[in-house]
Amino acid sequence: MIEPEYVFIPLVAMAFTLLATPWFIRRLSDAGLTVKDMNKASKPDVPEMGGLSIVAGFVVAVLFSIALGNGSFDMTLLLSGLSVVLIISIIGIIDDLIYVRQSTKALLPIFAALPLVAVKAGVTTMTFPVIGPVDFGILYPLLLIPIAITGAANACNMLAGFNGLEAGIGLIMCATIAFVSIIVGESEAFILSAAMAGALLAFLFFNWNPAKIFIGDSGTLSIGAVVASSVIIGDIERVGAILIIPFFLELFLKVRGKFRMPSFCGVEGGKLVCNKKSEVYGLGRLVMYLSGGITETRLVLTILGIEIVFAVIAVWSVV
Repeated sequence: MIEPEYVFIPLVAMAFTLLATPWFIRRLSDAGLTVKDMNKASKPDVPEMGGLSIVAGFVVAVLFSIALGNGSFDMTLLLSGLSVVLIISIIGIIDDLIYVRQSTKALLPIFAALPLVAVKAGVTTMTFPVIGPVDFGILYPLLLIPIAITGAANACNMLAGFNGLEAGIGLIMCATIAFVSIIVGESEAFILSAAMAGALLAFLFFNWNPAKIFIGDSGTLSIGAVVASSVIIGDIERVGAILIIPFFLELFLKVRGKFRMPSFCGVEGGKLVCNKKSEVYGLGRLVMYLSGGITETRLVLTILGIEIVFAVIAVWSVV
């Protein structure tokens, strides 16, 4: 059951992240933890690892929900979901600080799934179109949960590279899951997704074009962890599957490029361009190519618009 006071959860996450992010911007800049913004002609240095402020806001909001202490949620499930995010954020921090091979980074989120596996989160029976319900039994916690956490984390880390894109897509997905959680009455899923949505909304004030801070792997991996954990705990896997469809297009295009091509392509006259069809190795590059050149803000809004379409479909699938 979703209690009325839960409305404060995203607000707490938002407030804390709004206050924390400027501090992180200063400290990361002073520490030299910056990267070039390759989508700008001037290639400015921008602090990375902004995911730290997102995770901080998320954690504070989840702890706030626990402090409310109204007993309307399963503490074990909520803490297991929180643990998944904390573990995967540490993996992201390590990758932000030192180079981790792509193949290794793709598999590390498996360890983050262990808390959900340990508590046997979710329902082992899933309903599929045409074939109907299928009970996966022990395979659900031992196989499907690790695959879901790993897949969602890597997906959110893959569709990235533009100011506001990662946080924007994460906000749409988490807000959608929170809304669906209200419909189906899943408190734990709501708390996790609403807390992340609030933190991401605040972070966007600093990450929108021109970005003052980048999200980093600590942020993208954490978004994926929240999405996967929420839909598993809330037994709304179908919603998660629909929301992640645009990432499959990104994966298909990345496979074509053998994962060697970056998201950015070229900057001409203040617009991002990708003039060669043979270089369309990502959703961002596809938008550049089809538009014949587009500003970074318009590109991000286009991709966010695509995600919103699937968010509407996801909500429609449960009403």
